[in-house]
Parts: sequence; structure tokens; C-alpha cells
Amino acid sequence: MVKSDTLEMLRKEPGAEDMDFSWLDDPAAERGMRVVPSKRGLTLEDISVGTYGDPPEETRNQSGRMRGSAPRPDAQNIGAHWIIKSESWSESAMMLYEEALQRQWSSATDIPWEEMPELDEDLELAMSQLCTFLTQVEFIAGDLPAKFAPNISAEHFETGLFLATQIMDEARHLDVFRKRALANGIGLLQAGPGAVGLLAAQSFLDMTASLHLVGEGFVQSMFRMGELIAHSEVDKKIFRLAAQDESRHVAFGIMHMKHLLKNEPERREEIHTYLDRMEGQVGSTPNQSGLTGGGDTTEALAILLGGGKSEKQLDEGYTKLMAVRKRQFNEYVHRLDVVGLSDRRERMHPRIRAFLEPKKN
Repeated sequence: MVKSDTLEMLRKEPGAEDMDFSWLDDPAAERGMRVVPSKRGLTLEDISVGTYGDPPEETRNQSGRMRGSAPRPDAQNIGAHWIIKSESWSESAMMLYEEALQRQWSSATDIPWEEMPELDEDLELAMSQLCTFLTQVEFIAGDLPAKFAPNISAEHFETGLFLATQIMDEARHLDVFRKRALANGIGLLQAGPGAVGLLAAQSFLDMTASLHLVGEGFVQSMFRMGELIAHSEVDKKIFRLAAQDESRHVAFGIMHMKHLLKNEPERREEIHTYLDRMEGQVGSTPNQSGLTGGGDTTEALAILLGGGKSEKQLDEGYTKLMAVRKRQFNEYVHRLDVVGLSDRRERMHPRIRAFLEPKKN
């Protein structure tokens, strides 16, 4: 307890208000609550109890007041745009946030740069070109969610926390691929055309459909085939670590879209329009890699996949590149099935449909 003489002194301070400690009896508090750490420590899921773990379906809270705290009349409006839970919610946000915290890695110390071998010049040039493309892609992949994160309601803060980890992941990816391009003396090469379709996103749902379902998913598929692309254990580790990060981002987007379609099924056609735009950006011309790069990145991938640029090696490289593309498109269709958009297959771009495996009954 505060001594009475100290209280008296504080009351005499110029402009001091009367102290009544009424906040101690705040009816919003849920007294007697106890939370127990799980095997992973005290996680967001562990403290998601009582009203603290019950995000409202709709909120008028446009301030920075966090869920569970009592409102106050002088709170400032910070302009949260998505006050409907389904606009930004993902059931996986808490779990993926905790996983992101536990699986952070450092491009400076977790990549064995000192063990990097010198590759043939053609392979080094090709890897530098691919890394140039990926630094640009990963910059956009972090910049885009950062654009929408400030508009998440404090009532649905778990989404904001996850997006913060995604932004950090993408910053690290930009960082590691830039370092890889410079590590063996080549440096950055030809910039790509940019992900115009991604930057056009105007809503959270547009961003999720374009970035998580398409963009991140296609990059994840490529990273998971890094064993084919990489020619050293250093490069293989870069792809493996980046792939585990991308898997979280894709999972968030899938669960968000599932939640939205369950609660607002009338928005199916809206999602289709976003996918129409994005599918026009990937795999739409013969010299594209199924990502967002141009012919230079495709040629670099073919050299890496074939082991060089002789006629025989390029022939093998392009054959493997078609396997990469096939995996990208079929894993994309699988994501659509999980989300609940199986009907998407029928309106997909013909060049994409040509790579699809028959639909399972």
C-alpha cells in the first residue's frame, strides 16, 4: 500500500487530480483466472481463455484498446478498417505466430557461408540472376502485408502479430538472397518486371488471394524443389530455411480464406476476380517460369536445373523446369481445393490447365 504521507504529497502536486483508485474495481477484469503453460511455454493459445479468447465477429472498437481491456471515453480513433472478424481473421494465426517466433533464423550465422564452394561461372551467373529476382520478389512480399497491417482491429490482434512475423521473414529472405548474389563475387544482375498484380491489391482479401494463395504458394513450391536447383549445401540450406517460412505464410492465407468463405460465401466471385488477375501474371507466356520473372530468370533456372548451358544441359534443364512448373500449378490447385474453390479449375487459364493432373473423384 502507498503510505498516506506520500498520497498527501501527490495530491498537493499542481494540477493533480483526486485519486480514488476506482480502476482497481474494474468490472471488465476477470479475477481468479489462471493460465497454465503448455509444453511450448506460455503461448497465445494458452492465454486465449474466457472473454480474452473470444474475438468478436464485429466490433466498433476503432481505437488501440486491446481485446479484454475496458473502454475509455477519451480514446483516440486510429482508423482500423476491418472491424468484421472474417475480413482479416485466420484460425491459424496464433499457432503460426508462435511457430514463427520459435523458428527464426539468422542469414548471418545460420548459413555456413565459409563452406561455400566456387561454382562454374555459368552456374554462379545463373544463381546470381535467380537471387536478383528473389530479392525483388521478397521485398514486395514483405511490403504488401505491411501496407495492410495497420488497419487490423486491436480486437483481432493475433492477425497483426502474425503479419509482423511475415514481414520479418520476408526481410530476412531479401537479405539472404542478396548476400548469396554477392557472396561469390558476381553481384546482382537483371531486375525483373516486378509483381504488378500483387501491388494492385486494394483490400485484405485481395492481398491474401494474390499474395498468399498465388504468389507465396508458387515461391514455396520452388523453394521446396531447391534440392534440384542448388549446387552446394549452402544453397540447399538457404532454400530449406526459406521454404519453412513460406509454408507459414501460405497456411495463414488458406485458413483466412476458408474462414471468410464459411462466413461470407457470397464473396466467392470476388475471390475469382483476384485469381483471374494473378493467373494472368504467372505462366502466361512460353518464356516465363511460372513465378513472376521474365525470360532471364527462366533461363537462369534452366541452367541451374541442367547443370550448365550446353545444348544437352539446357534440354535437361528445361525438362526439369517443366516439372517445377507442374508442381507449382498442381499445388496451387490443391490449395484451392482446401479453401473450397474446387470449381476454380474450370475457369483457369488454359496454359495452366495444361499442366494439371486429372481431378480425383
